[in-house]
Amino acid sequence: MTWCGGDSQPERFETAKAFCVACWHKRRRPGQTVQGFQKALAALPMRVLRLMAAGVRQTLALRLGARCYEGEVIPIGCDGSRVECPRTAELEQRLGLAAKKQSAPTLWITALVHLRLGVPWGWRIGKGTASERHHLTQMVSALPAAALLVADAGYVGYALTKHLVHSNIAFLIRMSSNATLYTAKYVRLQRFREEIVYYWPNKAKEAGGQPLRLRLMRIRAKKKKHDVWLLTNVLEPGRLSAAAAGQCYRWRWENEGQFRAYKRTLGKLKLTSRSVRLVHREAEGSLLALQLMLAQGALAMPHPSRASESGVCSPRKVLLAIRQEMRVRVQRHAASYGQRLQDAQRERRVRKSAKATRKWPRRKPHRCPKPPKLRTLNASQKALICRHESEAA
Repeated sequence: MTWCGGDSQPERFETAKAFCVACWHKRRRPGQTVQGFQKALAALPMRVLRLMAAGVRQTLALRLGARCYEGEVIPIGCDGSRVECPRTAELEQRLGLAAKKQSAPTLWITALVHLRLGVPWGWRIGKGTASERHHLTQMVSALPAAALLVADAGYVGYALTKHLVHSNIAFLIRMSSNATLYTAKYVRLQRFREEIVYYWPNKAKEAGGQPLRLRLMRIRAKKKKHDVWLLTNVLEPGRLSAAAAGQCYRWRWENEGQFRAYKRTLGKLKLTSRSVRLVHREAEGSLLALQLMLAQGALAMPHPSRASESGVCSPRKVLLAIRQEMRVRVQRHAASYGQRLQDAQRERRVRKSAKATRKWPRRKPHRCPKPPKLRTLNASQKALICRHESEAA
């Protein structure tokens, strides 16, 4: 139903039902009405959909194989976005307000995305006021062993960084002025390039938290004045150079592209279900449909070793290929579905203008994060860090 075209749920249900009958005409027929389908869907436990998503993720990792890797790591980005829900009394009472007064109830979706293929890897769903950092801590177990987690400045925090370090997850997080980092020797901010730093906020120090020994890199901006400050727990430059870190962070735009494909291409800017049970199942099922759609496109693309830069699928073209296949299956005409998927490549062109061509009236202008606060360790702090490191060893 997520892949089908139509202006309403009953219309999409009829199209999906006709496709199921055409593919499995010898099996039991599906239900007759969309109301009966929604009633059966509400009785389905959420763990069934989550277990299915976990199985799809494992199969996807096996099918993609070496294409998941970029060098020795698997670059995976993390980001979140809100999805609007209908203004029913139940949803307004259960989901609450996440933005301004009298705004519609929303769901918060935090998603992991493969940054080279653009395929969703995992997700978590919560209220519009949910914490994307808390969602990320819940999804750490879904990350592969060779993952390099890439996130923006919204994931700055000692608790999350400590959890990633103790979970042995390599990360690359953009820093902002909310973080205070310590260096062993004085370094002028204007001449900073790359140094070993310690992340040890005062609240963590008072609570008995240990200092985190990390690596801070400064990536110079090419066209604008706003440099990017990246924090990682990969201390060896041979494993992750500053140039490779900058490239991985530029790939993080695939996170935004995934949410655009979900909201605009699949038409999920606003969900249609009118109860809490159904809206969660609609979100979970539609994200699974997005993952399966983009996975088919990624598997059909030419291998990067045999293609130049156009090895990423176009979500819109893949969706059109799927809808055409559904039509020919219902009409019982033969067609080359694999060839249509191979032709669904994303356009690659040199951008000569800004991505945002105009300012939207209800959207706040984007402000680039400022550099983190750098402090020099004093003698007592150095002694305390040495004691913590000796006890940890």
